[in-house]
Amino acid sequence: MKRVAISTLGCKTNQFESAAMTEQLKNAGYRIVAFNEPSDFYIINSCTVTARTDAETRRLIRRARRLNPESRIIATGCYAQVAPGELEKMPEIDCVLGNQEKLSISSLLESSGHSVSDISKIPDAEPLKLTSFAEHTRAFLQIQNGCNSFCSYCIVPYARGRSRSVITDDILQGMHDLAANGFKEIVLTGIHLGAYGLDLPSPTTLTALVRRIEAEYIVPRLRIGSVEPNEVSEEFLNLMATSRSICHHAHLPLQSGSNSVLSRMGRPYTSGLFRDLIAQISAAMPDAFIGADVIAGFPGESEAEFEETVHLLEELPFSDLHVFPYSSRPGTKAAGMPGHVPDRIVTERAARLRGIAAEKKSAFLQRFAGKELTVLVQGFNDKTGVCRGLTRNYITVSFPGTKDLVNEEVSITIESCDGQACSGHLSTFLPPAVSI
Repeated sequence: MKRVAISTLGCKTNQFESAAMTEQLKNAGYRIVAFNEPSDFYIINSCTVTARTDAETRRLIRRARRLNPESRIIATGCYAQVAPGELEKMPEIDCVLGNQEKLSISSLLESSGHSVSDISKIPDAEPLKLTSFAEHTRAFLQIQNGCNSFCSYCIVPYARGRSRSVITDDILQGMHDLAANGFKEIVLTGIHLGAYGLDLPSPTTLTALVRRIEAEYIVPRLRIGSVEPNEVSEEFLNLMATSRSICHHAHLPLQSGSNSVLSRMGRPYTSGLFRDLIAQISAAMPDAFIGADVIAGFPGESEAEFEETVHLLEELPFSDLHVFPYSSRPGTKAAGMPGHVPDRIVTERAARLRGIAAEKKSAFLQRFAGKELTVLVQGFNDKTGVCRGLTRNYITVSFPGTKDLVNEEVSITIESCDGQACSGHLSTFLPPAVSI
């Protein structure tokens, strides 16, 4: 049985696609091994959000060749899609495949030559099939691909193509398949989730899809991936707040708290809209985990503009922040903009934002000390006797338990929290919810 190792960089969509490729390859008779083990094939599922992620892909390719000089090395993903020529020049590479080619990975794995389709001409979202996931308790499900926004810093529309939605019936079938295999939580993922359904022959919306999923109650927990701030409607928030299954967890790509920087980024909202949205989320779901993405050091970002971002972040009740130091990406509009911020200042600004993020997360977690939270148990450590799981509002919790609690929902009394997670003790076992 030939061995295949896969390394994944980047977003949840890439993670979903790697899991789907894994399942496809297993069904074709290959054995999946860890990336640090000797293997007959190494697949690097690349990201290309920044030049740094491109460099990481190249590093992994060289590492794979060292692990087994006789192996076959395949690069796929977004870097392979937008810059196949760069990868083809690497002496370690045997094959470059685009994002669309992931659908046929088992048949292309041993083929000669490279294959990268023009993804801008792909009209429909043909989803990769996935009925299992390595984590065994929660799974990602891709419902949309591509993006039409073309923000000035972002290469993703060129790597993923235009926005394309999976038809509702296929999504529901995918969820039923995952639920039948024991998954208790499903995370809806996509590149531009808020655009879901707008391109379908019978147009629909993300809200309509989620309402349909909620009505069928396929799994106890439904988590929604990142949604653009200007695409979160009052109807959507009310649905989240009153749902039996939708987790109180919102992730919003802010990127900057300065209106002038947002304008240069090509973002279709203002800091005022974002501030009002956070207030609405907090009012509708006081326990919600609210995360955001923010970029430090965008071209032309003055000290005053950066301080506008700092002020907004300090003002609002975030639970965590994903901070990205701006890194120029060739092929984007921002790469050619004047006023690129020196690397030293970008690093300093990112560090300051991460400090704010740490304070916000610690304060959020401390709110739940002494309270009972429902935890989906994801793992058990035989050596320590400690279970680890995730609350509906995205808090990692550890507690003394037993292996048979894995993939069950339990009620945990929170005793203490550090800056990253909480610990507690078992309060009540919650029997599995019955699908209705």
